[in-house]
Amino acid sequence: MIGKSDLSQIKKDIETCIGEKVQLKANKGRKKAFIREGILENTYPSIFIVKFENDYEATRRVSYSYTDILTKAVELIVCKDNKKIQVS
Repeated sequence: MIGKSDLSQIKKDIETCIGEKVQLKANKGRKKAFIREGILENTYPSIFIVKFENDYEATRRVSYSYTDILTKAVELIVCKDNKKIQVS
């Protein structure tokens, strides 16, 4: 069972990393994964936003929910001071 305290702890952990470079791995089904590096841009009550930039000068913002991390559909690794810290 998913507890509110689990979600609030994940949210607090993510809020402390706003503006940090992150590596995000999202499962897309059928053993496919989306792995990108971006910047953790902002947090909201039920979602957080990651900004990705590609080689073509295009910026893309993608939102994920905290339950995505709790259910392991998304893995978020914060690259802070050349150390990688996994949020879970």
